[in-house]
Amino acid sequence: MTHAMPKGSNVPLGATSIRAVLRWTPGAGVPDVDASALLLGSDGRVRADEDFVFYNQPRHPSGFVRLLPKKRTAEGLTDTVQADVGSLDASVDQVVLAASSDGGTFSGVPDLRIVLYDAAVPDGEPLAVFDVRAETGEETAVICGELYRRGDGWKFRAVGQGYPTGLIGLATAFGISVDDSEPSATASAPDPATQAQTPAPAQAQAHTQAQQAQAQAQTQAQTQAQAPSQPEPPSPDRTPPQPGPHAEPSYGYPQPASGAAQPAYGYPQPAAAAGPAPDPDFRLPPMGPQFLS
Repeated sequence: MTHAMPKGSNVPLGATSIRAVLRWTPGAGVPDVDASALLLGSDGRVRADEDFVFYNQPRHPSGFVRLLPKKRTAEGLTDTVQADVGSLDASVDQVVLAASSDGGTFSGVPDLRIVLYDAAVPDGEPLAVFDVRAETGEETAVICGELYRRGDGWKFRAVGQGYPTGLIGLATAFGISVDDSEPSATASAPDPATQAQTPAPAQAQAHTQAQQAQAQAQTQAQTQAQAPSQPEPPSPDRTPPQPGPHAEPSYGYPQPASGAAQPAYGYPQPAAAAGPAPDPDFRLPPMGPQFLS
């Protein structure tokens, strides 16, 4: 017999393996829903982080609580938790059955309900049904119900308590530790181009020194370009430049004798070679009129 349960009511379960099915009607703009479970001790808190079964950890280490794949049925979408409560360790006092929304609050999720079945009876009638309704319209996580020990058996309580802080807020309320130092999924990634232009810490000093050297070199080049050019004083041990065969004369330096060379101004030129020596027997002819009286 199926029990339609009001909020806060409870019902005994005559089964040791429970299949808790979350069901809702999908549509345009309807948030997605994810089922989860928390295994609690007698103090109402998890014994370790592994006691949180959700989409990133879909199976408890014991194997007795696990998520089943989502399905689409004629009634809508489903997400299911199966709990073999009869096999759980005695230190587990409760199994909280929760849901979280992705893409909006539970006020936008129509026809949300949790339906419990005896997992050992295929196609059996539901053991209990609880319609989960948003109370404030701001809930992004909600405790749909809880399985808890009562004597030698187990019972189910319809809870319907919402959390505006999402799945993380619900989990931390039961003792799950969340590492705030890890970067969130919504944090913006660094721009690769900007990251490539920024020197690594180990290279920062060398990068700065290179920039300073470059700036100093540019300043020296500008200073030299603006300063008037000064003639370089001659060095006493410098060898005078020698022109090639067709070079222009170097003023101030004597040039070697050459038929094609031009005179070097300011220096005397060598005299031309003398002709053949005169004949020692050469005599000038007598001067004057050449006649007798």
